[in-house]
Amino acid sequence: MGFHTFDADRARQLEDEARYAWISREELIDAVDPTADAVVADLGSGTGFYTDDMAPHTGRVYGVDVQPEMHAIYREKGLPENVELVEGDVGDLPFDAGELDAAYSTATFHEFGDADAVTELARVLTPGGRLAIFDWSGDGDGDAGPPCAERYRLGEAVEMVTDAGFSVRHARNRTETFVVVARAP
Repeated sequence: MGFHTFDADRARQLEDEARYAWISREELIDAVDPTADAVVADLGSGTGFYTDDMAPHTGRVYGVDVQPEMHAIYREKGLPENVELVEGDVGDLPFDAGELDAAYSTATFHEFGDADAVTELARVLTPGGRLAIFDWSGDGDGDAGPPCAERYRLGEAVEMVTDAGFSVRHARNRTETFVVVARAP
């Protein structure tokens, strides 16, 4: 959809633990299922709110974001030793084929999700690598998150992922959000 990115002037709001009501750290870690030596990418990492949750469970986390302002705020906050920030678009990632063991998106898929980006994720993930997408649902009522017109419906996200060759392991609508967990081709 790519309607917009989150306003960097409001970036400090991304550090609000009330976000866990929509996507908890426990369900994120469970969906990604990282190993101690895994290489993982947080797609649309922003200020590192969820990156910080993943860091203790994996070898390396790349925080990928298109906005340098978000990375500046994250650096000011302080990065875990195993986090590296990457400025770039998900549709053109600076990783080698099969370099990542897993990738995840928390409330950002509607900002970058399209066929090119999902195909790029299939390229950079190891065969069988995990992709976990948690995002605002187009089937929600719009009381939280971006306007519903800027969101994907669960079926649209699943179709995009399967069209890129991923095998969907879990897909579910929730209150205002959806989750898709898939394995790379």
